[in-house]
Amino acid sequence: MAERPYIVGNWKMNGTRAMLTEARAIDRAAQRLMKVEVALAPPFTLIHAVHKEVEQIGVGAQDCHAAKDGAFTGDVSAAMVADAGAKFVILGHSERRQGHGESDALVAAKIGAALSAGLRVILCCGESLETRDAGRAEAFVLGQLRSAFAHVDDAAEKLTVAYEPIWAIGTGRTAGLDDIAAMHAAIRGLIGETFGEEAAGQVRILYGGSVKPENAREILALEDVDGALVGGASLTAENFLGIVHAAIGDDAV
Repeated sequence: MAERPYIVGNWKMNGTRAMLTEARAIDRAAQRLMKVEVALAPPFTLIHAVHKEVEQIGVGAQDCHAAKDGAFTGDVSAAMVADAGAKFVILGHSERRQGHGESDALVAAKIGAALSAGLRVILCCGESLETRDAGRAEAFVLGQLRSAFAHVDDAAEKLTVAYEPIWAIGTGRTAGLDDIAAMHAAIRGLIGETFGEEAAGQVRILYGGSVKPENAREILALEDVDGALVGGASLTAENFLGIVHAAIGDDAV
């Protein structure tokens, strides 16, 4: 496991300026919990506002366009989110792959754009229930990652991987601990094969998929789980901080 757990909240399409109170509460707690690295990815409309309000936590974006600029109505480039205050971007989330038809090739192009803009990347991967039931989960996930890794030149400094089985995102279901451990170990192995053993020990691998305070501790205790990418439970400071505390084995909130 990496030296410090990394707990990232993905607010998805939630949040107005009223939610800045939650961001401030999370930030205040993070200032006391230096053993954990904490970050939030609010919607585009709140990146700058959250960036201005917080001192300790990282702020990132949930997506970016592959192009630097141009006639792409409604899209936001990596340079734009960096200018708004984002330090990282989540790419390849299953909700983008499924809902917007994003291919491995498009995700890879976005990675190149993000890195060129000086952003770190949280690269998501994950299989459907049908793929898992067919016994092809590991091959599918590693295939997603191989395509993306070709565009990363310094994984240790610029990359985090988030494993999110599609069937566990927002459903209340979580993968079994053995399944999580096996997939994270396989991802760690691929990172080592691609970037070297030193990078394999430095790149953090997060788990996502209905992570909440009640199940976070046992998931985060697994050997190759370096943190969590949290969806719905990150929308309130109380729930999100329960997961942050679980990362260091602390029940206090």
